[in-house]
Amino acid sequence: MVQDPFAARRHALREKMESLALDAVLVTVPENRYYLSGFEAEDMNLMESSGQLLIGMDRQALLTDFRYEEQAAREASGYELVVYREGWTQVLPDVLRSFGVRRLGVEAHHLTVERFRQVEQALHEVHSKAELWGEEPLVEAFRMVKDPSEIERMRRALDLAESVFDRVWQGLRPGLSEREIAWAIEKGIRESGAEAVSFPPIVASGPNGALPHAVPTARVIGEEDAVILDLGARWHHYCSDMTRTWLGPRVPAKLREIYHIVREAQLAAMDAIRPGVDSHEVDGIARGIIDKAGYGAAFGHGLGHGIGLAVHEKPGYGKKTSVVLQENMVLTVEPGIYVSGLGGVRLENMVRVTAEGCECLSRNQWFVE
Repeated sequence: MVQDPFAARRHALREKMESLALDAVLVTVPENRYYLSGFEAEDMNLMESSGQLLIGMDRQALLTDFRYEEQAAREASGYELVVYREGWTQVLPDVLRSFGVRRLGVEAHHLTVERFRQVEQALHEVHSKAELWGEEPLVEAFRMVKDPSEIERMRRALDLAESVFDRVWQGLRPGLSEREIAWAIEKGIRESGAEAVSFPPIVASGPNGALPHAVPTARVIGEEDAVILDLGARWHHYCSDMTRTWLGPRVPAKLREIYHIVREAQLAAMDAIRPGVDSHEVDGIARGIIDKAGYGAAFGHGLGHGIGLAVHEKPGYGKKTSVVLQENMVLTVEPGIYVSGLGGVRLENMVRVTAEGCECLSRNQWFVE
């Protein structure tokens, strides 16, 4: 018998709720909503939600409006459906009262101040001494460790991204603009069978490569440029993320030197990843190599991040972030060096923490000798 993954995830959440003496949790983060229900609708922006979950100890409800009523009934199996006409906060007091909520967990890291106050008011309409709890993200902690179906979806998302990247890489040459390349990436990913790009592609050439999150411009690639290409695809809600750096035929020796330092740091960090290791230690290994080479100040971001339903999710790891790695966490390893006026190099692989080390999910291709 195949276990319902959404039911299993709710069971794990309820065990945590019990330990925190919570009567219910209000779920507003879109990725968490899907993770716990299978409801696939997406939010247009932070102020426009397609639905909220209320997870009690022995029942659960999905609050949504008439636009998503049929979809919610079809996708969110096992949920009571509450359809609102004039905003979800109008029906929230009655739902909370029905669930007997006195102590409510909320995703305070996601709610706006206005929304937080609306939830607080709704809860106090139910009981004047009711409590809101939002001291830490709850669902994200479970999302850090992936199950086999999640890992398989990310493998597929990465396969799609890499197949597109292969074609783009083969066509790279001086004379193309950043925007032309970015469009080729985005168009290729959408035509490959992916749902969407994980994020707008980054194509940063020459001095623009010193900007870690550069936006593609009309700048034309020259023979002396390094070009950072950062992209990903999404398949069945799960994301991929990869970065390679192309070196022009007349790239300065300094950029070529930087490239090999970054690659050394990446390989050393990957070699250190295994269950029980502190992520801060892994970050330190890569950072130490870059620092020893004299570029410590030019590596200003963390070594990587978790990836799954969101392209950036827990566990993040960097200079100040400490997470003990566990089997089946999926992370990126992406050291970089960025030099103002010259350019930059970033190399990014996706890896899965295994029982004894790490599996590189990315193809070890498109690296420069």
